[in-house]
Amino acid sequence: MKSIKIIGLGILVFLSQQIVAQEIEKNNWSSSRPDGHAPISVMADHYHGKGGWMFSYRFMNMNMEGLLSESNSISNDAAHDAGYMFTPLKMPMQMHMFGTMYAPSDKITLLAMASIINNDMDLQMRMMGVVTPFSTSSSGFGDVKLGMIYKFMNKNQQSFHGNITFSLPIGSISEMDITPMSSPNEILLPYPMQIGSGTFDTNLGVTYLGQKESFSWGSQLNTTLRFGTNSDEYAFGNQVSFNNWFAVKATNWISFSARIQGLFVDEIRGVNLNLNPIMVTTADTQNSGGTYLNGGLGFNLYASKGTFKDLRLGFEFSSPIYQKPNGIQLERKETITVGLQYAL
Repeated sequence: MKSIKIIGLGILVFLSQQIVAQEIEKNNWSSSRPDGHAPISVMADHYHGKGGWMFSYRFMNMNMEGLLSESNSISNDAAHDAGYMFTPLKMPMQMHMFGTMYAPSDKITLLAMASIINNDMDLQMRMMGVVTPFSTSSSGFGDVKLGMIYKFMNKNQQSFHGNITFSLPIGSISEMDITPMSSPNEILLPYPMQIGSGTFDTNLGVTYLGQKESFSWGSQLNTTLRFGTNSDEYAFGNQVSFNNWFAVKATNWISFSARIQGLFVDEIRGVNLNLNPIMVTTADTQNSGGTYLNGGLGFNLYASKGTFKDLRLGFEFSSPIYQKPNGIQLERKETITVGLQYAL
C-alpha cells in the first residue's frame, strides 16, 4: 500500500511539473510561429534552445539609379561639371547569403555567415563633349562572419538578447575591369565595386522582442566598428543601424510585417592611392557614407507540422523613405530580400 502511495505521489509530482512547464512555455516568447522571426532582412534576430540547429539562405537584390548630391537629385552633366570624368548611372547588386546557427546551451547560440556578391555598374564617360557609356562588374565571395548570440531574458512573452560578430576579411579588395580609358587593360575598380572590406570588423547588437496572441514586435540596435585600415590604407565607414518592426500573425502559417530602419554610415577613412578621386565619383571618399531612413513590407510563411515542419520562407520589399548621402552618390532604390530558414 505504501509503495502504491509513493508511486501515486511520484505521478502527481510529474504531472504537476509538466503543467508548470507548459504554463512557463506559454508565457515565454516563442519562435515557433510565423512571426517568431523578424522580417527576413534582419539578422541575429532570434536564438535557439540547447542542441538546436538552423540553416538559412537569403537572396538580396538592391538597386541604385540616378544621382543625389546630399538629398537633391542632380544630373550626370552636373556631376561632370563638378570635375569628374566618369559618373555612374546605376548599380544593381545581388547577394547570396548562407548561414548556420547552433545552440550549445539555452543561453548561447553560435552563428556563421558567408556570402557571394555580384556587382554591376553602368557609367558614362564625358570627354571633349562626347559621352561614352560603359559597364563594369565584379563578383566573388564576401567577408565571412563568425559570432554568437547571448540570451539575457525570456519571460512574459518578451525576450532580450545581445549579439557579437567578427568579420574575417575574405572578400577581395583588388577587383579590376576594363574602362574606355584603360582599354584593353584592366584597372582597379572604385570602393563600392569591391567585394570585401579588407579589415577585421566587429558587429555589436541588442534585440528586444515581444509577442501577443495575434501580433508581435521587435527593436534591434546594431553597430559595425572597423578597426585599423586594410592593405590599401583605407577602411569603410563605421555604421549604426536601428530596426523596428511590427508583425501580425494572420494564421498559424503566415504573418505580415512592417519595418522601419534608421541607418547612419560614416565616410570612408583613409585613401587608396591606386584610385584617382577626380576620375569618377565612386573613387572619391568624400562621396561615401550618409543618413538613411528605410521602410519595408513583408511576410513569413511557416510550416508548424508535416513533412516541412520548421521550414520558413520570408520575403520583404524595402525602399528608402529619406536619404541624405555625403557628397555625390547613386540614389538608393528598392531592395528585395527572399530567404529560407530550416530549424532542427
